[in-house]
Amino acid sequence: MGEQKESLRKIITTLALKNEEIQNFICSLKQSLQNLEANSTRVQEDLESEFSSLHSVLDELKDGMLTRIKQERASRTYELQSQLSACTKALESSEELLELANQTICSAETDSFTQAAKDIKDSVTMAPAFRLSLKAKVSDNMNHMMVDFTQEREMLQAIKFLPVPATPEILMSECQVCDNTVMVVWALPEPDSKIDHYVLEHRRTNHDGPPRAREDYPWMVVEGIRTTEHTLNGLRFDTRYMNFRVKACNKAVAGEFSEPVTLETHAFTFKLDAGSAHQNLRVEDLSVEWDSSGGKIQDIRKDKNRTNSPMHSPARTAMMSPKRAPSARIGRDRFTAESYTVLGDSMIDAGQQYWEVSFDKESKAFAVGLALRSLGRFDQLGKSNASWCIHLNNWLQQSLTAKHNNKARTLDCPIPDRIGVYCNYEEGTLSFYNARNKLLIHTFRTKFQQPVVPAFMVWNGSFTVHTGLQVPSIVQCGQKRNSGTSSSNASLT
Repeated sequence: MGEQKESLRKIITTLALKNEEIQNFICSLKQSLQNLEANSTRVQEDLESEFSSLHSVLDELKDGMLTRIKQERASRTYELQSQLSACTKALESSEELLELANQTICSAETDSFTQAAKDIKDSVTMAPAFRLSLKAKVSDNMNHMMVDFTQEREMLQAIKFLPVPATPEILMSECQVCDNTVMVVWALPEPDSKIDHYVLEHRRTNHDGPPRAREDYPWMVVEGIRTTEHTLNGLRFDTRYMNFRVKACNKAVAGEFSEPVTLETHAFTFKLDAGSAHQNLRVEDLSVEWDSSGGKIQDIRKDKNRTNSPMHSPARTAMMSPKRAPSARIGRDRFTAESYTVLGDSMIDAGQQYWEVSFDKESKAFAVGLALRSLGRFDQLGKSNASWCIHLNNWLQQSLTAKHNNKARTLDCPIPDRIGVYCNYEEGTLSFYNARNKLLIHTFRTKFQQPVVPAFMVWNGSFTVHTGLQVPSIVQCGQKRNSGTSSSNASLT
């Protein structure tokens, strides 16, 4: 009895679930019927509107062509009637002269005959009949106003509902990635004059294989593209790759998306290692601001939780890239004393890298460059052989200097508000540029013996780092052109 009840309960549960499923499906069917009615009404109204518009065009064209025929007929009628009137008058005058000549030649009066004959001769000479052109001024032929709508009729008979546009194909060989700009080029299998626009979607990814259905980053949409190519400008490449797909749209419907393609977007991306920052520097993401009260706040935080450094937080450890290794020694000491420094969290041990930093030009002091991870916690940038930098001093008078190993060279150039930093690890090149116009400020040439990290210093001021940037083409060209001509660290005095 108990087993039967349990079995019956399962049947009841199954039936209840099935009934709910059917009810949901019935609701879906009712909604589909409502949508069908609404959509049918909409497309029917659109069809009537299109045909009404077509009729209006045809009526307007008919009226215009009829008007031209009437104007041509009126013009020719006027010319022919004018010529007819002139000819009628000339004929009447000629008949009068003919009758007068007949009367004269039959006259028996010799004296009057001579004078009459002379008068008739003069009248004939001046008669309109002999000054008329006996050729019609205009033709009565109106064949040039004939029409043949055979081709147009065939076009009208070929009118049908808009087909779904074909699927475009992205042409990988013609796509370009350069200067944080991506140009995407695509083509349709066959030309289609009905295409109204294209929709391009792109998303960031760190997956180096074929594009996946799901990614951590959403698709970004660019609509209303009228040509078969589009350029995305001013991108920040904070992932290794980008996926792209495109679809064609006519005025009625959109086609299927193309097969997604993956383009490599290599750029140097890093964060600031807040765990290395001097206690007077307030680090927020990629921005740093001098905080004179930072020491007191840090002491309080240190007493409460000595493991609160972002460098060793679980979230930060999970997000680290292979290059984003922990500091040279576990729990790196903060910079202290007058070394108001903070380091980047990513090491450079190969390739060409580029980043920019914008800073408050009213800062009492600011520096940007490279340093070894082993840079001492008391070391100021440029004061030892473990760091290279350019340094802005606003304390007594404004100056910009290049510093390394406690040697300095004053740089005679306008002080920009944004500096670009270029590093070629293999060639031992570290160059600084005015990021606005890409003019070279200074170049160090050395031989890096171990990996280096971006390094920054600020006192009584602030700065913001800009990463995810590719090496600008103008910088690469300038490096090739100026190779071997820029100043080296050995010339610092």
